[in-house]
Amino acid sequence: MGLGSTAKKIQSLSDRAEQMYRQVQALQERIVGLEEGVDETSDRVTKLEHQVREQRALLVAIAEQQGLDGEEILAEAAIEEAEAPDADAPDVETADAETNEGDASEETTDATAETGE
Repeated sequence: MGLGSTAKKIQSLSDRAEQMYRQVQALQERIVGLEEGVDETSDRVTKLEHQVREQRALLVAIAEQQGLDGEEILAEAAIEEAEAPDADAPDVETADAETNEGDASEETTDATAETGE
């Protein structure tokens, strides 16, 4: 009985080892996939950061052509964003007020253009 029992225990241990090996292989594949995804995301972020820098330079140049201090405008915007209660969540009331103000100024501009004033 001792030899048969030992063989069953060894077989059981061998089965568990094979199962664990398969699990380790699956985890290894997942890790490789995650690493590739992180690398792709990192590349995208780098490209986007470069595009943002280019766009910022263009905006500053356009502002200067219009006689505005682009760096000052961007600094003020950064200060306002930093002072916002929650930078990730836009304030719905503020956004609505800005939208309505924009509409009103467009209407005023349109009315002025029509009357010639």
